[in-house]
Amino acid sequence: MTEKPLNHASSILIVGAGAWGCSAALHLVRRGYTNVKVLDAYPVPSEIAAGNDVNKIMEHKELKEANFDARSLAFTTCSRAALKGWQTDPIFQPYFHETGFIVAGHTPALIQHIKEEEIDPSDAEFISLNTAEDFRNAMPPGVLTGDFPNWKGWLSKSGAGWIHAQKAMIAAFTEAQRLGAEFITGAPSGKVVSLLFDHGDAVGAQTENGVHHVADHTILAAGAGSDRLLDFKKQLRPTAWTLCHIKMSAEEAKLYCDLPVLFNIAKGFFMEPDEDNHELKICDEHPGYCNFVADPLHGGEERSVPFAKHQIPLEAEARARDFLRDAMPHLAERPFSFARICWDADTPDRAFLIDRHPDHPSLIVAVGGSGNGAMQMPAIGGFIADALEGNLQKELKHVVRWRPDTAVNRDWHSKQNRFGGPDKVMDFQKLKENEWTSV
Repeated sequence: MTEKPLNHASSILIVGAGAWGCSAALHLVRRGYTNVKVLDAYPVPSEIAAGNDVNKIMEHKELKEANFDARSLAFTTCSRAALKGWQTDPIFQPYFHETGFIVAGHTPALIQHIKEEEIDPSDAEFISLNTAEDFRNAMPPGVLTGDFPNWKGWLSKSGAGWIHAQKAMIAAFTEAQRLGAEFITGAPSGKVVSLLFDHGDAVGAQTENGVHHVADHTILAAGAGSDRLLDFKKQLRPTAWTLCHIKMSAEEAKLYCDLPVLFNIAKGFFMEPDEDNHELKICDEHPGYCNFVADPLHGGEERSVPFAKHQIPLEAEARARDFLRDAMPHLAERPFSFARICWDADTPDRAFLIDRHPDHPSLIVAVGGSGNGAMQMPAIGGFIADALEGNLQKELKHVVRWRPDTAVNRDWHSKQNRFGGPDKVMDFQKLKENEWTSV
């Protein structure tokens, strides 16, 4: 079976209008493709898309020589291209705030991990934060008021900060649409219930209203929902994280403007309030939640199946408030104005999965953000288009290939080099109804 010819008039169907789907549509129409259609069960920005968020961390760091492995090189290649896009692409530039980034730990083991994996302590660009006063002085007076017990951190002022992911996604969607991409969103007309195959090759997708959307080439970019549409041979694990917002006054929001991101790799992180609602976002840090059920789509095997919920577990609230007590105790008891669980899809090695399917040559998979997908928005669509065209650069091609060999005997409960919380992957199925926040 051979792949179909590709030219600018070829029909291209993208399943998923999240950060990667919108980026792919934008890059394709910018390259001159004139027949691009995007389907999604939700209007843009999707309420379940990981990238539908007021802010996400954007961090790019060049490789340390000790970390010069293929996966790290591939990730650096992607994040370098993304940073350039955030800094120079007029569609994305307004939504990047290069305010800096503080990475910290509070145990000897965590601090050693940061030195080995996250930063180069000898690099003059990293400013050491060794005392509570050092942390407090990294931001305007009154922002950080905590004692930072046993914390040690490093501040990087360039190439990092935060992005307004939701507005960037809407901007990419709007520009792609202006340049000719067709978006069909909302159930039932945009909700894909199955991919379509003919003689083993992908020929499009069927939506909930029964319509067959036939295409020469199909790109599956449905994030954590992708595993519901294609057998990924255990390469994807839908994993969720927890976020909450605290309402601030307009005056408080001004004080918290243009701040570096503060990230303790085992406690949590916060970013400045959004300019529209003046809500401060806090995330507790942990290896993730899954929703393990006997999945009929996979022969009754245990799988994590995503679902939407605008609440978080009470245990996640407690962790978020513990983080605040260390860093901003004056906010630690303030009520939440918003909370939700946020899904992404982990690959076994946390490298992206962007490749032509070996058994369905007209199908491109573009999945596996593994917690780092939204910040790639300006450039990831270009790499997806490269995969479609067969021109993906060699630094990426092998790392992001279709690789079920990495998922043999996969441990669904692996922490995947993440820290915090109870130091294990948690299961939503073990929570009772009264163990969720009211917001």
